[in-house]
Amino acid sequence: MEYALVIFHDEAGELSPAEIDEHPRHRAWLDEVRRRGAFAGGQRLRPGRAGRTVRARAGGTLITDGPFIETREQVGGFVLLRCADLDEATELAALHPFAELGAIEVRPVWTR
Repeated sequence: MEYALVIFHDEAGELSPAEIDEHPRHRAWLDEVRRRGAFAGGQRLRPGRAGRTVRARAGGTLITDGPFIETREQVGGFVLLRCADLDEATELAALHPFAELGAIEVRPVWTR
């Protein structure tokens, strides 16, 4: 089954893509996930302030700059894993370095 790890972090202390790629714990985590054959994809997101939020209500559209909710921790990226069950996906999420720096939400992905 596929699981999405939705990664939340404080954008104020954001690391550059190069810093993340070279971070030894991040590399070790990715190596372990790949060794298990669990890595199915993922992507880092640009800061929330670089995007827009769109709401369509009662025939009108409201577009605002920035993230949906202004909080300290924002969605910073996602990882897609193929795991046997929610417990395995949770175990891998707990090993991710960002679990210590922010939070990681683990969700099953709908499949057809």
